Amino acid sequence: MKSTIGVDTDAAEEYVNLSASEIAQLRALYNKSDLSASVHLMAHLGLVVFTGLLVYSTMKGPLFFPCMLAMGIVMSFLFAPLHECIHRTAFRTRSANNIIAAILGFVLLLPPIHFRLFHMAHHRWTQVPSRDPELANKNLNNSWDLFLQISGYRYWTGNIKAIIGHAFGYIEEPYISSIRKLSIAIEARYYILAYVLCLITSLYLSSNFLLFYWIIPMLLGQPVLRLFLLAEHTLCSFSNDMLQNSRTTITNPFVRFMSWNMCFHAEHHACTAIPFHALPRAHQLLRNYIVEITHGYTSFNKILETKLKKGK
Repeated sequence: MKSTIGVDTDAAEEYVNLSASEIAQLRALYNKSDLSASVHLMAHLGLVVFTGLLVYSTMKGPLFFPCMLAMGIVMSFLFAPLHECIHRTAFRTRSANNIIAAILGFVLLLPPIHFRLFHMAHHRWTQVPSRDPELANKNLNNSWDLFLQISGYRYWTGNIKAIIGHAFGYIEEPYISSIRKLSIAIEARYYILAYVLCLITSLYLSSNFLLFYWIIPMLLGQPVLRLFLLAEHTLCSFSNDMLQNSRTTITNPFVRFMSWNMCFHAEHHACTAIPFHALPRAHQLLRNYIVEITHGYTSFNKILETKLKKGK
């Protein structure tokens, strides 16, 4: 790889060494598409509604919990469009990205202003132990650590603590500048107010809606998302080269759809300005340069399990 391309993401700039021809081909992929984002989002939300109807129709039958699991998986993977929106590569306009991110962030307990700062720090300092915020609470030294990660325990406890802390003004994260602290606090307070209103309404109506169509499904589905996300950087190099420190996982069309093509994660880290719908084409350009390519998430998890056993 000969020359360099810089990709601006408002908060971070990453570089990939490529030939001039490859740079030109990548730049041709930068165009955002409201149509692609809208169709994909509607299809994803349609799956949420469909699985919700399955939950309703099996309420008193043996398939009730399996249907809630299915709904929870689909809902948990709303993380993918949230991620795309905080990168502002889903829709052409910033306002559309921000509105969708605020709604999805509410469902997932991930306030988007804070999540964007967290995630941009992750992109700027990928796999740097002292600076990448994703590594701060991701110890995987043994099977118990793996359970805490996959179960969603760290996700839920971490997000709840962050939202409550931020609402009361306890904002100590190094990636949050003093000028952004007020907006982070206000965002957290609005979220808490909305959650409390949902709870009060549910209690007033004596309704199980939140429990059966949000809380339990999300708890059941989160481990599947955790398993997906675990492959992105785990066991990758602690290098500043995005084509070495991130993993692309070759998978089936359904997982690619649910993840909004984030299985092409090395490509995403190398060129964050490329929108989700163009990542498969970016893979064709970059695949010969990517160090970590795994065929299937089952294969990755077997590799991880072997590494943990050897570590004992």
